[in-house]
Amino acid sequence: MPEVELDGDGRRLLDQLFDKWSLLALAALCDRPRRFNELRQDLPAVTPKSLTTCLRRLERNGMVERAVVSTDPVAIEYRITPLGRTLRSPVRAMLEWTVDHLDAVEAARCRYDERHVDH
Repeated sequence: MPEVELDGDGRRLLDQLFDKWSLLALAALCDRPRRFNELRQDLPAVTPKSLTTCLRRLERNGMVERAVVSTDPVAIEYRITPLGRTLRSPVRAMLEWTVDHLDAVEAARCRYDERHVDH
């Protein structure tokens, strides 16, 4: 793999894209636009505060846009942007890799834990 040098800004962006909820939020939004509560249903373990933080960060980075879809009552929808859509393949690849290799990772964790148990 070719070496890629990232400066502080690049590392911060990677940290934000690969944080706890961003990949899953992006994956959900690549399928179709969603309202906040729909995203919460797709990501049941996320707290409202964490999801809000995640969506704001993705919006600030140009990956997601927030749109008012009705005004009475106000309804907000989150949509993937063209820039965010460029992440569709890498996000899908990361999620598929996780599913495909979870058993091997769990086995490695068990082997590690067995070797590093404090007696």
